[in-house]
Amino acid sequence: MTANPAAPIDVAVGILMKPNGDVLLGQRPEGKPYAGYWEFPGGKVERDESILDALKREFVEELGIEVVSAEPWCGVEHVYPHAHVRLHFYISRDWKGEPQSLEGQAFAWQGTLGVEPLLPATIPLIEWLDRVRYS
Repeated sequence: MTANPAAPIDVAVGILMKPNGDVLLGQRPEGKPYAGYWEFPGGKVERDESILDALKREFVEELGIEVVSAEPWCGVEHVYPHAHVRLHFYISRDWKGEPQSLEGQAFAWQGTLGVEPLLPATIPLIEWLDRVRYS
């Protein structure tokens, strides 16, 4: 049994949710691990940064929108071949601006998720998310 000596990397992940339950997914750009896979937008938490501050910063950098408020939803740890990540998911129903592709990534509003492939850590969340979206 081999232990992963690297401590998990904290990642802030945001689920933008429209009133009708649609959520925004982004496609990982070329040059990144799992390029072409779909995921919820977000990014690495910097040293001395709160999860929510990281989320807000990433959404400005990646999508050009301002998250007004977001609620913590769940946390998931996942070990990829290239990294051990601790994902902190937030749901936001309140933001300013329209998402733009500032890093060249494709993105899509999804009701029933029709994009593939999904990033492995995202897959188990879809069923849980449906309970939030359509309850």
